[in-house]
Amino acid sequence: MRIGLLLAEARGGIGQHVASLVPRYIAAGHEVVVCAPPGTVEHFNFGDATVVGQAPGLRGCDVIHAHGYRAGMAAVRDRSHLRPLVVTWHNAVIAPGPRGLVMRLGQRLVARGADLTLGASSDLVELARSLGARDARLAPVAAPAMPEVRTPAADVREALGIGEAPLVLTVGRLAPQKDYPTLLSVAADVAATQPDVVFAVVGDGPLRDNLQARIDAENLPVRLLGHRNDVADLLGAADVFLLTSHWEARALVLQEALQVGVPVVATAVGGVPELVGESAVLAFPGDSAGLASGVRTVLSEPETAAAMRTEGLELAAGWPDEDEVAKNLLDIYAGLVATTA
Repeated sequence: MRIGLLLAEARGGIGQHVASLVPRYIAAGHEVVVCAPPGTVEHFNFGDATVVGQAPGLRGCDVIHAHGYRAGMAAVRDRSHLRPLVVTWHNAVIAPGPRGLVMRLGQRLVARGADLTLGASSDLVELARSLGARDARLAPVAAPAMPEVRTPAADVREALGIGEAPLVLTVGRLAPQKDYPTLLSVAADVAATQPDVVFAVVGDGPLRDNLQARIDAENLPVRLLGHRNDVADLLGAADVFLLTSHWEARALVLQEALQVGVPVVATAVGGVPELVGESAVLAFPGDSAGLASGVRTVLSEPETAAAMRTEGLELAAGWPDEDEVAKNLLDIYAGLVATTA
């Protein structure tokens, strides 16, 4: 098959997912054409794929797979030439006001224009069906295999200057979806009774200055570490992984945390509950008191933390890996090509 993969501007999990598919498709004997903006092409390695800058460059492909709503809209605009069309929904629309309204209208058009809609979480599948998708299915996105932890936890802690203090780690772009104001409130709540706990956030983004200003003003035990290349080592040194997002699908950072065996405290949003099962402590979005209580539980109850580690590792062992995800998608493409030929 000649497979067309269509992306909008991406720097995170969507681009990472597509970049993982390309070499697996090529190794299986298929030709791959990637359409993405220049910045996305520079950020990710699409290997031996042919790269084009505009959706019409995908004409002639046997199947088109668009990732995300904006990519789906680009494909729908050229619908007569780009089919069969598969669109994966990776994220919910949480933007308010006119921008959110326009995006939700786009969702409806994409749902009705695709031959097949794939959702990274069950709530996205149900949403696509409610908006008129002709065929919508769950298609989990696998996290890349975590690199081995190479630096001992004690050395990581020494480098951070925290010694034996409990470490609560968060990884994610400093953007509104992640609800870092709630994370700062959690840190303040926990610090009131456990002042030695350190919260560390890996990632950069537009909210950095605002977050740092509040950290400084309230003297919060939170460190913004910026971009790091040693996330596996940091996870290996962490006592708790904290996620405060307004919404997530099958959050890659949660998958990474559970793969390493870090107890998770997170918001029960989107695909998070079905991803973590009983292995994590969950609270409502924005519930800083509930999240702080979860952090305290993990830090103060060693047996509970150990059970969470074990259950998380067992759960992660049963997830599909990148090879399985790629094979499943190739089977889906073959079925669509056969029925639309």
